[in-house]
Amino acid sequence: MSPVLPEVEGETANHDSNRVDTAAAASTTVDGGVSSNLSTEMREAESKGERIVAAGSTARVLLPATQTEDTDEDDEEDREEQEENNDFLVDFPDDTPELELLHSRIKSLANLHLPRFAAYLKKLCLRQNLISYLDPDIFHQLTLLEELDLYDNKIRHIDASLDRLQDLKVLDLSFNLLRGVPDGLEHLRSLETIYFVQNKISKITGLNHSTTLRSLELGGNRIRKIEGLEALVNLEELWLGKNKITKLEGLGNLKKLKVLSIQSNRITKLENLEALSALDQFYISHNGIERLEGLDHNNKLTTLDVGSNFISTVENIAHLTNLEELWMSGNKVPDLRSVEAQLRHLQSLQTLYLEGNPCQTSDAVGYRRKVILALPQLTQLDATYVRGP
Repeated sequence: MSPVLPEVEGETANHDSNRVDTAAAASTTVDGGVSSNLSTEMREAESKGERIVAAGSTARVLLPATQTEDTDEDDEEDREEQEENNDFLVDFPDDTPELELLHSRIKSLANLHLPRFAAYLKKLCLRQNLISYLDPDIFHQLTLLEELDLYDNKIRHIDASLDRLQDLKVLDLSFNLLRGVPDGLEHLRSLETIYFVQNKISKITGLNHSTTLRSLELGGNRIRKIEGLEALVNLEELWLGKNKITKLEGLGNLKKLKVLSIQSNRITKLENLEALSALDQFYISHNGIERLEGLDHNNKLTTLDVGSNFISTVENIAHLTNLEELWMSGNKVPDLRSVEAQLRHLQSLQTLYLEGNPCQTSDAVGYRRKVILALPQLTQLDATYVRGP
């Protein structure tokens, strides 16, 4: 009988495997300059409560994230109308290769006159705005774009807007309102990295021609099944945390996969991993795993995270001689016998997390000393470094 899975708000926070970002405030510290009249431009912008910055060859525009409590409603409406009709980029030269408009309350791209940058523009960042529509008449002219960042907007569809971006390598549509993988990705023949984190995607589709893809991030969606990945023969990273996936499947063609993160799902068994012989990092914490198994062909693993599951014994991992980090916090391991038997010969093992298991909670005084004596190769046990001799 499968265990009742816990309600988990997020992925494990103890290391950098959690890739479901939060909408952080934009940075305002930059260096360098773009145009000769920048200082005047910045003074004028600041007098209006704006911030326009130049970072090397990057033009960056930021607006304050919040308003003071005593802001008059009429003034607020006037300001918003002015912003909608404002060309934030009017003072930047046509040969600017990178543009960043962060948290600028932009609803429409029409007044930015982006096509005038088309001959040079390679990176466009429009994070944390109010954009809901991507005008094909604009994007069809930006054919040199290599990076497009639309993180945290109001986008539901992209339709054919991006079809002509043949050089696009990085596409970020995280924290939008997508209900499916956007159509038209087959036209993006250079695409290497996709971020679709924290949308409303329920099914993986539309990737049948994305053979150049190296990293795919779909964390924080509504996906129930791993599917539609057969064409991704060059994929190296797959991030599927915080979904509703119940089974490990559909991974057979991902022979170059190095990182698999599938934390905070509903998986109860480690299986169908035989083809992932290149796997280096495997994160599957906060699921319903009961046994360590199915890793016979994953000899290159250096990091294994099975924390917050229902595992009662350490088994079937003594052959993972490249393992450097093992995360097993919050499981059901009763004592250290299986820990020592499986791990004592793994000389590459440096970091071990066992806190929250009965073997730790039932022997809070002696636990640490016993583990260090049994596994002298460790440099870190739980959150504390091991002192040298």
